[in-house]
Amino acid sequence: MLILPEPWALSQRKIQIVITIVKALPSDEEPVEPACNYDLISEIRELADRQGVLILAHNYQAPEIYQIAEKIGDSLELARLAQETDAETILFCGVDFMADTAKILNPQARVLIPDPQARCTMAHMAGEQAAIDLREQYPDAEVVSYVNTTTATKAVSDICCTSANAIEIVDSVDSEQVIFLPDRNLAAYVSRFTRKEIIPAAGYCYVHDAITRESVDAMQKLHPGAVFVAHPECRPEIIDMADAVCSTGGMARFCRDASVSSFIIGTESGMLHRLRSEVAEKKFFSVAGICAPMKQITLEKIKACLTTGSGEVVLDKSLMDAARVPLERMIEVSKTRQSRSFRTREEIRKGL
Repeated sequence: MLILPEPWALSQRKIQIVITIVKALPSDEEPVEPACNYDLISEIRELADRQGVLILAHNYQAPEIYQIAEKIGDSLELARLAQETDAETILFCGVDFMADTAKILNPQARVLIPDPQARCTMAHMAGEQAAIDLREQYPDAEVVSYVNTTTATKAVSDICCTSANAIEIVDSVDSEQVIFLPDRNLAAYVSRFTRKEIIPAAGYCYVHDAITRESVDAMQKLHPGAVFVAHPECRPEIIDMADAVCSTGGMARFCRDASVSSFIIGTESGMLHRLRSEVAEKKFFSVAGICAPMKQITLEKIKACLTTGSGEVVLDKSLMDAARVPLERMIEVSKTRQSRSFRTREEIRKGL
């Protein structure tokens, strides 16, 4: 069950959002990847090796960033890697909350982010105060916060989740009412599969929220027979159109194992780089735009970060300690409750 929020505004905060429209390519054209600066890539690799730096990159990074990352993954995969590594320094190629999460889970490590201004807009839409206000309104509800939140928001949450484990995390809490923030679309998706009453905040990912029925229809006409795979952050009407729904980590597994040879991917277009690399024998077409903050991470900024030590993540210790509790609780629950890699249209329709 989903309780719909009141019409939402950014509480007098103006966030400029730039949406890049990615046009569908004709079915007989393959996209051309941009040329990489291999000299700069070699320099960065040498610097990282010499300093013992672990470079982690999110799936939505630009293709040249893939060339220097030691590990690439979704939020849950990268959180586990950050927690478990013995590396003294982690360089995180992603947005602000991801680097903060790495620092929270591994406070002894030095964590660097090449561009501290790479801010996830959704993480700043419904934050700490939204969680406090909703808890006052629903005092018996536990607060489940998406990892796409600020450290301050995590600090007032009971448990965190990712798009890969959100359903299992919600079902793990004791309360029958669950405050879920910040993503209203992920909250709506989770509500299909749980008997708990979901109370969402009103944030959203602007990339996934911009995917429309018309854009999906147009791509399906260009590529008949292609399977449409959507991310749980998409709008409910897009979820209804999907042949399968999965997190970015689940997408790679689903597309690798599926018997079909072409896919329309309903998530940030950077994910196509990983899919084309790992499942090279199949074809992938994007129906989404780009996450501008993710693309703020560049090779030049990474080199500067390694050379000067700039971009170090510094967080208040008491805030980190409070935020670590819901993150570690999430990781522990994930060890005992197996998350589904994907759900098919029929399973979504039946709420399975």
